[in-house]
Amino acid sequence: MTAPSTDDLTSRLQGLWLPLITPFRDGELDEASLRRLVRHYAAGPVDGFILAATSGEGMSLRADELERLVTVTRSELSGGGRHLPILLGLSGASTAKLLDALDETATWPIDGYLIASPYYIRPSQRGLVQHFTALADHASWPIVLYNIPYRTGVSLTNETLLQLALHPNIAGMKDCGADRAQSIDFLSRRPPNFGVLTGEDALYHEALADGADGAILLSAHLETDAFASVQTLLKQGDRDAARACWKAISALTRLLFAEPSPAPAKYWLARSGLIDSAEVRLPMVEVSAELAALLDEEIERRRPQLLRRA
Repeated sequence: MTAPSTDDLTSRLQGLWLPLITPFRDGELDEASLRRLVRHYAAGPVDGFILAATSGEGMSLRADELERLVTVTRSELSGGGRHLPILLGLSGASTAKLLDALDETATWPIDGYLIASPYYIRPSQRGLVQHFTALADHASWPIVLYNIPYRTGVSLTNETLLQLALHPNIAGMKDCGADRAQSIDFLSRRPPNFGVLTGEDALYHEALADGADGAILLSAHLETDAFASVQTLLKQGDRDAARACWKAISALTRLLFAEPSPAPAKYWLARSGLIDSAEVRLPMVEVSAELAALLDEEIERRRPQLLRRA
């Protein structure tokens, strides 16, 4: 498989990307449910997949499971005749270990990497520049930066992002900085051909209105068509319709993060029959009885709409 150029990936860093959950059953990767998920979402308005990132419980996966996850996903996409790009989520606190991971995955059928800032270490901005530069210099596939300071303990400043954005093997970023002013400033100063996807589900509409190219949304596992329509309507200039569409689904972004993600989404998907089990891996736990009741109520409330669309 020929590695895509950074320009190729950047041109596809737009629209609605899905950070696919990883289905488990009896402690193992559930390949049957995975294939069902991929077929279902590939038939809809999804523009790309993220595998093994936060929503995919990537840090709980063994190396063999990680490779199987990629292989099965690509196989299902190929069988369906649609080539959607795949980004593989990587994270870690050691530059050297991440360089090894880049070597181990260099021949996998992916289109790029989503790489978070080093967690726990809290390096300086100079250290972050050197870290991501070393990775980008070494990687066989383009890199998308993942700025998520509330998980890693360190934020990529806009000056650091602007410096990294000039690297020929860094295609864009997933913005989970949760700082609208910083995001707007970066969007106004980013270089051409550098994609920005918001990863803040609750801020999806405002991020698009501010100029983001699209989004990576756990919530879009549900009501996928409606999430995609928000951006379509904005692009068409119909702001009122986009706002109304967003209002109809925005509550989902709060409900699905009422307890640690992706447990609520997995509960919903299991209840809908897309996956066989809501199982998560420790230290994640399945949703509480209280949240399960709220989710059941919302599923029943939306069921007539879902049946009409089927």
